[in-house]
Amino acid sequence: MSANLATEQPIVLHRPKAVAPAAAAVRWPVAEIEALFALPLPELIYRAQTVHREHFDPSEVELATLLSIKTGGCPEDCGYCPQSVHYDTGVEAGKLMEVTAVREAAEAAKAAGATRFCMGAAWRAPKDRDVEKVAELVREVKSIGLEACCTLGMLSEDQAQTLKTAGLDYYNHNLDTAPEAYGRVITTRDYQERLDTLEHVRNAGMSVCCGGIVGMGESRTERAGLVAQLANLDPYPESVPINELVQVEGTPLAGTDKIDPFEFVRTIAVARITMPKARVRLSAGRQQMDEALQAMCFVAGANSIFYGDKLLTTGNPDVERDRALLSRLGLHARDAQHGHG
Repeated sequence: MSANLATEQPIVLHRPKAVAPAAAAVRWPVAEIEALFALPLPELIYRAQTVHREHFDPSEVELATLLSIKTGGCPEDCGYCPQSVHYDTGVEAGKLMEVTAVREAAEAAKAAGATRFCMGAAWRAPKDRDVEKVAELVREVKSIGLEACCTLGMLSEDQAQTLKTAGLDYYNHNLDTAPEAYGRVITTRDYQERLDTLEHVRNAGMSVCCGGIVGMGESRTERAGLVAQLANLDPYPESVPINELVQVEGTPLAGTDKIDPFEFVRTIAVARITMPKARVRLSAGRQQMDEALQAMCFVAGANSIFYGDKLLTTGNPDVERDRALLSRLGLHARDAQHGHG
């Protein structure tokens, strides 16, 4: 869709039916978000930093650790994902991790300074018995004083309630990209199914972690469309991971032209302006970013990172290097006593 079409035609936003009725006012039309993207970079960062300081300590960064508790064998065909059964990427399908191993990983994450522990499983949609097992893992993570987050695929209302009862704080379910770009990336589920899961999570009383991936060949208009989807959820997510595509040999998106680094910074800044109280997480793709680019992302309003040596099946900067970078930038980790954010 061209930029002209995006500004001349009515904007139709997909949103959970029970959360935001069709008559609700759109806070952020796509055209307005595109206008933010188009600002001179110093002006955009100034605006983002101004908004950031109104709601957060600008020198504080949340550290979250992500563990793959069930790797590979996913029936979805997400074009970016090495865990899909549709692609030969060398990722072997595994079984759900045992409670003891997950607890050990969570304790190590806490000792390294993480305050949130996220568990990911490569399912399209877990079975009820899977959710019961994950609920046990959630209780273990909570028992050692960490916030708990899961990403398990699509959830039913009852499954969301089971996880909430176990103490789950956050559920991650990314929208990935704009509605009009979605079919180029995934064909095994539709956009509304993602929104329905977010609705179930909200109805269960959990906080939402929801973002997307940039650098999948999308246009700036489509990046603006993704941000509009997120910012116009009512309420918008408490946690917004912004991922840069990690290209994995064997997946359809391997070989895609890389996104311009400044365009990535712009995406962080626009997310901060449109979702002022959210934790904007500098997420997958950090391994391929130099320190100067990461620093710019923090200035643009990112205040959360995944921390540790691995993100599901792709690399991540190691703990010591992260600590050194934060120290050089004069940034400090969020204290667990500060509560959710």
